[in-house]
Amino acid sequence: MRRRLRTVLPLHRHSLLQLAADAALAALAWWLAYWLRFDQGSGVPQRFDDLRSTMIPWVIVLALVVFALFRTEHKQWRYVTQRDYLGLLQATVTLTLAVAGFVALVKPVTIPTGAGDVNVSIPTGVVALFVLLMLLFIAGARFITHNVRERPVRGLRARSGARRVLIVGAGDGGRLLLRELLRNPELALNPVGFVDDDPLKQRVRIDGVKVLGDTAQLPRILDEAEPDEILIAIPSAPGTLRASVVRAGRERGVPVRTMPTVFELLQSGSGAIARQVRDVQVEDVLGREPVRMELDRVGAYLTGEVVLVTGAGGSIGSELARQIARVAPRRLIVLDHAEDNLFHIQRELEDERHVHPSVLDTVLADCKEEERMREVLRQYRPTVIFHAAAYKHVGLMEVNPAEAVRNNADGTRLMARLAGELGIGRFVLVSTDKAVMPATVMGASKALAEYAIEEMTVRFPQTRYACVRFGNVLGSSGSVVPIFRRQIKRGGPVTVTDERMTRYFMTIPEAVQLIIRAGSLAENGEILVLDMGEPVRIIELARAMIELSGLIPDEDIAIEVVGRRPGEKLHEELFNAYERPQPTPAEKILRAERELRDPEQIAAWFDAVARLSAEGDAGALAAEVARLAGGGSAPAAGAQTGRSGGASI
Repeated sequence: MRRRLRTVLPLHRHSLLQLAADAALAALAWWLAYWLRFDQGSGVPQRFDDLRSTMIPWVIVLALVVFALFRTEHKQWRYVTQRDYLGLLQATVTLTLAVAGFVALVKPVTIPTGAGDVNVSIPTGVVALFVLLMLLFIAGARFITHNVRERPVRGLRARSGARRVLIVGAGDGGRLLLRELLRNPELALNPVGFVDDDPLKQRVRIDGVKVLGDTAQLPRILDEAEPDEILIAIPSAPGTLRASVVRAGRERGVPVRTMPTVFELLQSGSGAIARQVRDVQVEDVLGREPVRMELDRVGAYLTGEVVLVTGAGGSIGSELARQIARVAPRRLIVLDHAEDNLFHIQRELEDERHVHPSVLDTVLADCKEEERMREVLRQYRPTVIFHAAAYKHVGLMEVNPAEAVRNNADGTRLMARLAGELGIGRFVLVSTDKAVMPATVMGASKALAEYAIEEMTVRFPQTRYACVRFGNVLGSSGSVVPIFRRQIKRGGPVTVTDERMTRYFMTIPEAVQLIIRAGSLAENGEILVLDMGEPVRIIELARAMIELSGLIPDEDIAIEVVGRRPGEKLHEELFNAYERPQPTPAEKILRAERELRDPEQIAAWFDAVARLSAEGDAGALAAEVARLAGGGSAPAAGAQTGRSGGASI
């Protein structure tokens, strides 16, 4: 009750007006109930007429209190829903009981008799009529307001100059979008019909707009309805459906836009749906089912914790910071050695209210510097570390192998060791599928980072370590998607290294959801692998992006096959040959079961790499790292055997 009363106090102007109107209607219902009960008022006994008049002010006061407690004023009448009508019923019954109880306790009207004064009670018929009349007046006022406000808008749909739009999806999303279009004539969009695959909705009218058929009939519908635009209104639509709609629209020169995905809607939190409609993007049409998780549930283990995210200015690190902020950590520490990136994520987290400034700490530091990192960890005492700091551009790492090893391998080993020495509870490494049978320096350096986690798992069993391995993420800096976008923007050609090449793809928010979920599974150095769905042919991705730009592949924009770069693989793998995929309690997350290496052997590998790095022999360093991460990756004889360090998940 205390929480309910606190929410009643800050009332807006329209709320006060609605409360006053409800109270006035309640008083009118009270007066009319007597008038109807006693033959239109001609025969109301004096004692009941006195009770009617005496109680009108009290009915108004009690109505204001009851309606305020039930928050009947919190929504404007034009926006009432079925749930609101249920609340009105509860408030009406409560008000009736309150009025009856007030009369019984206060006894506002009495009549003298030979045995003393007798309390005048409310006639049963008046009580029944009072309830019915209140429901009629209060619910009816809202119903009429809603219809009056909507009716003139419907008349504007056929106005001249409006663009004709076809809505794909007649479910909740489509109806919500339709209402936004009807309420906002300034959008100049005229709905001409729905398309939906539900057989029960065929030929049905929804708010006056007809379902014209299913998506299989879309070409015919487009020819008959002749829309100027198609709007996809299914937030959970799979990529295959979006792709088929885009294809049908492109063949007839009809542009296609889409509502945000479920994840985008959750992130945005507010705003008119019609104004959030955006162009279809490549991630919308990849043909894989999007991963959707309840972040509040899967990230609950981070609530109240002190969480450190390294590499927080990068693509994955910044999204980690955004999503972790949503689950209410006690403190969130974002760390990066790139000043500009760190500044941007700090401002975003504060300006967009992902996290209160008092909860956020921003640290400019380099994970390769032991003294600085020890100082940071001692100062902030994180209980969970997500280590996303890494160099990831394959070409740059090939010509700078020493930096690749120092940052990706040595930096990870240092952070993992400090976490163990300082008793930090959980350490999660963000890894990559390029660490599997690595063919590049970058991949080999990330494989060494995974070995470092194995080593520290044995040395510091009190800390829960885990690696999270996944493939490419769409839209991250340096990934193929922004490269293709730039090439298309300048008129081509779009360069593909090999027509047969495939890659796994996932959106950044999806990947980070799974990283957070995988972090809850950390026990004994598990390598947790995200289910990336089916691999995508790069040349098909290029064609889809050209088509989404409104151009024709090989006509408007050329696709040029330039040949594979050194070490570039045709197909990425998610598991090494000696790893066995095993299920986990988490959907879309597998565990790479393997035999653990001897930690002393791993330490010897890092010593050898450190010597070559200090000598500055880039060629020898690259060769040695590749040998250790490739040919040296099989477990040594006599190494420990277990399920990811003996963890039973």
